[in-house]
Amino acid sequence: MDQETVLIRREPPLGWLVLNRPQVRNALNLETWRRIAEGVAMLETDPDIRVIILRGADEEAFISGADISEFNELRSNAEKAKSFREWPNKAIASLVNSTKPVIAMIAGICIGGGVQVALSCDIRIAARGTRFGIPAARLGLAYPLDGVVALMQTVGAPNAREILLSARLFDAEEAFAMGLIHKLVGVQELEEFVRQYAEQMAKNAPFTMAAAKVGIREALKDGTDRDHKLVDELVARCFNSQDYREGVRAFSEKRRPKFSGR
Repeated sequence: MDQETVLIRREPPLGWLVLNRPQVRNALNLETWRRIAEGVAMLETDPDIRVIILRGADEEAFISGADISEFNELRSNAEKAKSFREWPNKAIASLVNSTKPVIAMIAGICIGGGVQVALSCDIRIAARGTRFGIPAARLGLAYPLDGVVALMQTVGAPNAREILLSARLFDAEEAFAMGLIHKLVGVQELEEFVRQYAEQMAKNAPFTMAAAKVGIREALKDGTDRDHKLVDELVARCFNSQDYREGVRAFSEKRRPKFSGR
């Protein structure tokens, strides 16, 4: 198997980021964080890629959490931990701010930093049997604020509090019930389900999906912090696009539109 920590695969209209450290169940080391950020940036600029999918190399793990083997060297105190966060922050920001939909395909385990990575994706689809959890309280470290906010916005404060304070593992059915994941399917059907779901999504208008992502992100902010100008610009871009004219024409002709991203 390729030794890259994250494999980047192009299957237009889909782009795949494959976490490739199965020997440690895709534990997040500094190099993996860096490769996630670089991989998203690469697929982001490819006009043939409409949807990005993040997954593990096999069905044993999505992400097992942080790579503890790096803690003594890179995260031994608050100062080093702050410096270490540069690439995780870039990776999370790249997923959140991508103009393209990002789907997390989750199987096996999704723990600690794996939950934050999953929460940074737009859609989370998991296999039955997957285990989730944030065991920070068992390690004596604290989850970063952006991770806490993302967790609260997804599952609500009561569930977030219980997840963080108990530090327990829970199954995919419970994760689905609390809204942590959007879809729950059998492990044997997971890849095909995700592929078909992503291919259907890829048929939608790219400008509209990008505007929706930004609109939702801004709507979650306090009213005074919202970038109304940016949202207005993206709305205007949709109305001025060739895709808008194609969408209206296709609707009147009772056919499926063929969007070009222009």
